[in-house]
Amino acid sequence: MNRPFTTTFSRAARPLLAGLALVVLSGCATTQSSAPANPEDPWEGFNRGVFAFNETLDRYALKPVAQGYRFVTPDPVETGVGNFFSNLGEIRTTLNSLLQGKGSNASASTGRFLLNSTVGVLGVFDVASQIGLHAREEDFGQTLGSWGVASGPYLVLPLLGPSTLRDTGGLPVDMYTYPTTYIEDDAVRYSLTGLRVIDTRAGLLDQEKLIQGDRYSFIRDSWLQRRHFEVNDGELGEDPFATDDFDLEGSDFDDAFAE
Repeated sequence: MNRPFTTTFSRAARPLLAGLALVVLSGCATTQSSAPANPEDPWEGFNRGVFAFNETLDRYALKPVAQGYRFVTPDPVETGVGNFFSNLGEIRTTLNSLLQGKGSNASASTGRFLLNSTVGVLGVFDVASQIGLHAREEDFGQTLGSWGVASGPYLVLPLLGPSTLRDTGGLPVDMYTYPTTYIEDDAVRYSLTGLRVIDTRAGLLDQEKLIQGDRYSFIRDSWLQRRHFEVNDGELGEDPFATDDFDLEGSDFDDAFAE
């Protein structure tokens, strides 16, 4: 049963992969002769190519769908959808908090999951935050950082967006610690994943208006700054994105596909 689908997918994916190869090679050709503006981004040529590929997919596919979703979905429903997926992420936070030796954060995250999953109706309502129960989000990339693994170069992944070499290595663990991975019904699993991607993208529609200058550099520098803040548990100072003036999320796709 899988062979016809696999063959069809393979044929359909060829133009997509060819386009990705072209934009990657184009990005490499335009920047290989000059030093990267950011020392954390030695692969800027490659990254710009993948970034251009992602931007094209977003412009013609994901963003229009997200705009339609925002238009037809009432704000309370959109908030509830975001709360639902965020609640599922508490399991990942609990496990990584334990791996990092952060017992209090693990307890808080566990409490949030139990409370929101029951009183909050499967996480649709964030009851835990309303009573002041908060936990810092943790993933396996942060765990590796706490173990002394260097972040490595900045890396833009196809579809997934901004990352680093270390965070990319942690993606499989993040995927297998997200509950929807274990849903056996393909239709349900794919539907939930698609909804999460669209909901995440819709949440960035207002924030992306703050991007100024070169879009690639802006997103790279802001993402790296926030990532350093997260890995170091805020020891670098106040979260530069937790303000009214600037509230750009780390990535359009990272959380949405890390499952």
